[in-house]
Amino acid sequence: MKSSNIGGQAVMEGIMMRHKDVYSIAVRKPDKEIEIKVEDYKSIMKWKPLLKIPILRGVFNFIDSLVVGTKCLMYSATFFEEEEDLEKRKALEGEERDREEAKKEKQDKLLMTGTVIFSIIFSVALFMVLPYLIASLLQKVGATETMITIAEAAVRICLFLGYLLLISKMEDIQRVFMYHGAEHKCINCVEHGMPLTVENVMKSSRFHKRCGTSFLFFVIIISIIFFIGFFAVVPIQNMWLRVIVRILLVPVIAGVSYEVIKLAGNSDHCVISLLSKPGMALQKLTTKEPTPDMAEVAIAAVEAVFDWKAYLEENFPKETGKGAP
Repeated sequence: MKSSNIGGQAVMEGIMMRHKDVYSIAVRKPDKEIEIKVEDYKSIMKWKPLLKIPILRGVFNFIDSLVVGTKCLMYSATFFEEEEDLEKRKALEGEERDREEAKKEKQDKLLMTGTVIFSIIFSVALFMVLPYLIASLLQKVGATETMITIAEAAVRICLFLGYLLLISKMEDIQRVFMYHGAEHKCINCVEHGMPLTVENVMKSSRFHKRCGTSFLFFVIIISIIFFIGFFAVVPIQNMWLRVIVRILLVPVIAGVSYEVIKLAGNSDHCVISLLSKPGMALQKLTTKEPTPDMAEVAIAAVEAVFDWKAYLEENFPKETGKGAP
């Protein structure tokens, strides 16, 4: 299977799909019509050669994904604003309306920046710092640093699984997870040589090796390996210095995880497939079976940025239209 290099994300009642330097957002509006928006994908790193350096490119791609993902979520949410607020803005005219729109745009940018910063701080605090602080309590019963590091790994895994279980039970999030499933099904449909129709999408798998859930799983596992290895070689005794080192290693861990997930998405090797299984299993929590109308939204998002027919002709000249994955 050759990767299509399509990536996506579920948003509120819709899906974002990205291919190369373009991304689209398809949203099912309250009136049931599908709104499609296409924009150029612009990295925060303007010097392109840096984006080709392994590991380093993963750091910038991770930040870019957060920025674009947050922007797409905020855009999709505008279709579901309170009716009173919408009517108030529509009633304005001329310069007053322009000022109000400019004010809202500025507020949205500030909110997006704040959301991205908060997301990074929250994730690092919850999954990198908190597990160590909890595990370090074992010092009171005479545990060694090696024992604390192992306990930290167990706490980190439990926190991650608990977090996924908790959000998967939320009703609003479940609809987002259904769109997440539609996104995966759509990509799997194309990458397994089938025409992009609702019927083919619905019978495709909702699990995919390049999923963000798998990326987070690799981040957790690689962080455990890094911390155990690093502190075995560099025995730092001060607790707060160990916390700082963990924070400083986060970009490296994200970069390595990106390379692993990139390799997984482009290889069918048995070892790679085996390593991908835990992340794929976690997708049972973060994806749900979508409805056909959600599949329509996913198809619209893909077709706005990707010529799937040309992809099938190039990669599946004799197999197009055959079985589902």
